[in-house]
Amino acid sequence: MQITRQVEFDAGHRIPHHGSKCRNAHGHRYTIEATLRGPVKPADGSPDEGMVIDFSDIKAALMRLIHDPWDHSFIVWAGDAPMLDALLLLGDNHKTVVVPCVPTVENLVQLAFDVLNAEFDRIYGKELTLVRVRLFETPTCWADAVAPNVTGEGK
Repeated sequence: MQITRQVEFDAGHRIPHHGSKCRNAHGHRYTIEATLRGPVKPADGSPDEGMVIDFSDIKAALMRLIHDPWDHSFIVWAGDAPMLDALLLLGDNHKTVVVPCVPTVENLVQLAFDVLNAEFDRIYGKELTLVRVRLFETPTCWADAVAPNVTGEGK
């Protein structure tokens, strides 16, 4: 069984070497989804019977590890010196997240997958598998980071 939970956050970024307007500082209303695979727990009187995992547990991880650090921030590549310099001028009253890669949706979703995968693996071990993290940059544009050896949804 696979289940998915999503949360939304707002953040700014820029793609410094982009050939068009995305090289400018701008923002998005991102939506992130985490899909986990695991067995449905038997009806044994436990609070999570009939579930793979409680949706609130997935939300809590998404909020703590992705939403809270990234929401209403400017996500900037460590190699984007002009943008980093500009953000430093804003001082401590600005939320800046420095990442080791150009903050494209592809790179951001991989960062999110790696953080979430480590967390779910630490808590649930082999009981659950993080199958996919999907990050929407807009309602019609997204990227997926998929666990190795996953051949497709529902398989």
